[in-house]
Amino acid sequence: MSRYKVEINGYTIQEYEKLSHQETMNLLDQYHQTNDENIKEKLVLSNLKLVLSLVQKYHQRVSNLDDLFQVGVIGLIKAIDHFDTSLDVRFSTYAVPLIIGEIKRYIRDNSPMRIPRSMRDLAYKALLANEEYMKKHHKEASTKELSKILDVDEFLLVEALSSTNSVTSLSQEVQNDGNGQIDLESQIPDRKNQMEDMQNSIDLYEAMNHLDEKELQIINERYFKGHTQSEIAKELFISQAQVSRIEKQALSHLKKYMV
Repeated sequence: MSRYKVEINGYTIQEYEKLSHQETMNLLDQYHQTNDENIKEKLVLSNLKLVLSLVQKYHQRVSNLDDLFQVGVIGLIKAIDHFDTSLDVRFSTYAVPLIIGEIKRYIRDNSPMRIPRSMRDLAYKALLANEEYMKKHHKEASTKELSKILDVDEFLLVEALSSTNSVTSLSQEVQNDGNGQIDLESQIPDRKNQMEDMQNSIDLYEAMNHLDEKELQIINERYFKGHTQSEIAKELFISQAQVSRIEKQALSHLKKYMV
């Protein structure tokens, strides 16, 4: 994905001028007053890096990156058309949810999974309602607010919005905290091993019931509290050699009862 490049009129995105916050505000004011398409084009080109950065987060969910980038630009254009410069909000803060909304809508409509029409319609209505909410409040609506606007159950709304997420392959590789790539399948907990560990723990505690008081105390101090033989010897007022002998004896008994 890092090698993916977008060229417009022979220029890559990186070559287009990035405007400062104040320059963006000034151009937005001019565009809303004049509807000059040249000003709008300049605003679009200067914010294409923002679109690309958001597209990169979803690139593994689609096969055609160009289409995904184009729908992201549609969200950017909507943000330019509806942004209110009188409010103390940065343009990028307002634009990001609109761009992501268009990207998610595209992914949902092109998903290989069969999603009930009613769920898709509700998700679409929620995205539209969120856009309208953002035009008025310059922030995203919460699911609780959207459920009130649409007069639907919040749980049903969350389920509908979740249907816009695409399926991810278990063989897909993801970043492993800066330690290279790792596939998602390897991150699924091994329930069989967990059950075996649980059974072993049960057997161990049952075996410990057969130890005498001193053996139990030393095993507890050594393996559950992490104390050294020397520390235990001082606590029990015995020699380290005695602690070692009792420990070996206790471990032998545990092995016998667990087998």
